Amino acid sequence: MRLLWIGVFSVAGHLLFYFIWARWIPQPYENPWMRAAMAILALIYLLPRLRLDPGSALSGRLFGLATWIQLPWFFTWMYWMNGGNPVWLASVSAMILIYFHATDWRLATLGLISGCSLGWVTAIWFGADTSQVAHPAASLVVVAFSLLMGLMLGMSSANLRRARLINTLSTMGVMAHELRTPLATVNLMGDVIRNLAQHDLPESKRKRLDDLATRLQNLVRSMNRQIDTQISNAQLLRLPREQSQISAASLVTDVVEQYPYRSSRERDCVQVHIQQDFQFEGSRPLFGQVLTNLLKNALHSLAAASNAPQPGDLRLDVGIHHGKGRIAVSDDGIGISHDLQARIFEPFYSTQAGAGNGLGLTFCKNVVESAHGRLSVHSEPGLGAVFMIDLPLCSRSPLTASAS
Repeated sequence: MRLLWIGVFSVAGHLLFYFIWARWIPQPYENPWMRAAMAILALIYLLPRLRLDPGSALSGRLFGLATWIQLPWFFTWMYWMNGGNPVWLASVSAMILIYFHATDWRLATLGLISGCSLGWVTAIWFGADTSQVAHPAASLVVVAFSLLMGLMLGMSSANLRRARLINTLSTMGVMAHELRTPLATVNLMGDVIRNLAQHDLPESKRKRLDDLATRLQNLVRSMNRQIDTQISNAQLLRLPREQSQISAASLVTDVVEQYPYRSSRERDCVQVHIQQDFQFEGSRPLFGQVLTNLLKNALHSLAAASNAPQPGDLRLDVGIHHGKGRIAVSDDGIGISHDLQARIFEPFYSTQAGAGNGLGLTFCKNVVESAHGRLSVHSEPGLGAVFMIDLPLCSRSPLTASAS
């Protein structure tokens, strides 16, 4: 609805203000063709694809381009074409505040610098005399004040969104922690079932009960891992800063060995390749949860594929790439569409409808970036995905190469 109203107001507004400034309260300069072009450009806001999926990469690019042209470029151009008169000084000041409200304050700052510069150049190209601005010092103070207020409002809004996210995640962390009590009861039930299986029972029933107890306790271990991750997610924006030197090969090997696989086939499909070990600084428990998350997602992708997983369908590679340590988690699952790849690291966005909370990859990205690293993805739909963790090496030289 917000995009709909922006589109309607922009289209009608350009036509209305042309009438006001050209007919009712004439200004030194108005251009009906440019106004018509801006009104047509505003129709981008009314595109069904933009309104139905405003968070997609394409929608972001379209919205950003249309807003950049209509606000900083157009308003600056008209300001100079009208000799910097009071009407367009006030309009430029309002534009700055609107632009900071419409987009992220960092993008707004960059957009204002580029758009205002291009608007000035365009005005000179159209023959405007930019040296004949009335009261240049006063105009500079007014514009600087608007810019400062826009920055303050933009940064305040970003902090408010951050505080809301922290409160939401903290509540989720408390709820996750409370699940430990019923899980402990389920774990005890598994022990009781296993003890019952030791009594005088036929071999077939004993084996069935023992399998049931094992499945229950594997489920409890898996849920406890999820709870650990959610409690860490509760501290998503305030990750602990303790650092230690971590061996990438040791970390990957431990996570793969300790992961609660659902079947032996699932375990057999995972292979580890150590081209060259390296050490990096970070929190070992947090990086362990990062790899656990990536393993879980890769196994889910394999399970969603039509074929049963085979040995080597999920690979973890450790090596050095372009002077940085790299841990790569590759799978031959269903892959990720190109439109979604730009969004999977956003909080609360999940490709697993009804099965994910959209925090796992956000958590992974924050942990990796807290160690001055980078988490990226490369995927082709139907051909699997590769998640790459690139990390700065410790000052000591890399460890000797090994293979497994």
